[in-house]
Amino acid sequence: MGEVFELKLPGAVVTALVGNIVQQDTDAIVNAANSSLMGGGGVDGAIHREGGPAILEDCKRVVTQIGRLPAGQAVATTGGNLKARYVIHTVGPVWSGGYYGEPDLLASCYRECLSRADELRIHSVAFPAISTGAFGYPLYLAAEIAVATTIEALQQASHVHQVRFVLFDDKACEIYRKLLAEIHVSSHELGTNILRFKPEQE
Repeated sequence: MGEVFELKLPGAVVTALVGNIVQQDTDAIVNAANSSLMGGGGVDGAIHREGGPAILEDCKRVVTQIGRLPAGQAVATTGGNLKARYVIHTVGPVWSGGYYGEPDLLASCYRECLSRADELRIHSVAFPAISTGAFGYPLYLAAEIAVATTIEALQQASHVHQVRFVLFDDKACEIYRKLLAEIHVSSHELGTNILRFKPEQE
């Protein structure tokens, strides 16, 4: 793991680092799932392999209750054998040029995950870069949405006060670090936590 960038906010801390989300010791980790919740490739498959069958059994119970999980929504299950107590599963949008509501759906993923975490009364959550793998969301656009939405949601949270963005390589992590650093500079200069950038709707 390389350098960790940390942004301190009133009552909360947001960090960006390169690592394996499956190994994170936060109270919950976020799974970039598919709508069936039955596991898959990438982060999804790794979480199910490492966490064991208890996660899949919980997912089956959820599917029995609600059916397929729509994009932009989130549900929580046990963490099984993971270090994290919970897995929060969310379905990111498939990138189709940004003209089919992808930015709003991606922002909803982050808000809903933090809402589920707050309902569980837990304090820390680790996110992957949702939708930037097989779903094809451009990394920089996704990172802008992830950072801005997370910080806004943290300001409303009652229990969550630590968010960790766990990225797959240095290039991805550097994008998140720059966005967090921009917010740090803005907060310092303006004496508040006003964001200077807004997620691009393109």
